[in-house]
Amino acid sequence: MKVAVIGDGGWGTALAMVLNRNGHDVTVWGPFPDYVEQIKSSGENSTYLPGVEIPPSLNWTANRAEAVADAELVVLVVPSRYYRAVVESLKDLIPADALVVSATKGLDEETHERMSAVAGKILDSPVAVLSGPSHAEEVARGVPCAVAIAAEEIAMAEQIQAAFMNDTFRVYTLEDVVGVELGGALKNVIAIAAGISDGMGYGDNSKAALMTRGIAEITRLGTALGAKPETFAGLSGIGDLMVTCMSRHSRNRGVGERLGKGETLQQIMDSMKQVAEGVWNCRAAKELADQLDIPVPITEQVNEVVRSGKDPRQAVRDLMGRTAKSEQE
Repeated sequence: MKVAVIGDGGWGTALAMVLNRNGHDVTVWGPFPDYVEQIKSSGENSTYLPGVEIPPSLNWTANRAEAVADAELVVLVVPSRYYRAVVESLKDLIPADALVVSATKGLDEETHERMSAVAGKILDSPVAVLSGPSHAEEVARGVPCAVAIAAEEIAMAEQIQAAFMNDTFRVYTLEDVVGVELGGALKNVIAIAAGISDGMGYGDNSKAALMTRGIAEITRLGTALGAKPETFAGLSGIGDLMVTCMSRHSRNRGVGERLGKGETLQQIMDSMKQVAEGVWNCRAAKELADQLDIPVPITEQVNEVVRSGKDPRQAVRDLMGRTAKSEQE
């Protein structure tokens, strides 16, 4: 297939490499011409995927029209903060019959919409979702992993599955777009909490509690928005939550760890070149839950630490001091 990957970050590059290994004609679009030229000349995405050799058969461009010309598959991998603007710029360029899949794990900060919902409205076409436990650093190197692709029509998911799947990148299909997408977006907030726990020197018990109660929050909110509860027990739910809360590669967990050690958010963000979606999305997740009257105590405390500078130790005290209740509540 002729494939356009929209986004030259680590995840976009890794997915482009998966598709390239499968023999597709892949073009990656990035917003900055100078940086795109640097990647082409050096064979390395040094800012977002350092140390990984990029195959010369991958195409790179900063020209939107060139990227999507005659594309049969378009993969949207743009950070959530810039997602809407980029998709709007592609509206009249993407071929009408192209398959479109969103791989961005986030929420629109203003409308709180899922990324595929944003893209679907702009493009006036169905948009599938790819998510799951899949750090770019490992995927790019061919370390085995498994992900989920969801589409409202299973035939669409199966077409995209066939494009991506190989002996190191296993793909499962389902129709629960809402569940798959929310699992990927909301786990980033819980991962910040897990990192805060690490930074304060807490142990395995604390992190297990955060992850378990975190998936309970995600499931409550997700099902209120129409997702199937069983989706959150799968790859895009507990699977992605586990890897993001535990891995050294996780930027969201890393931000939380530094917060737990006493750094300010500004200090952390000033030192980062890559995106930590949970920092942007914790407010949207909390406001979305408030609109639906869904309790999300961990998300609430993360939002206060990130957005209001609350002392993480006070956040822990407030979480642990909540009114006693049943585990099923």
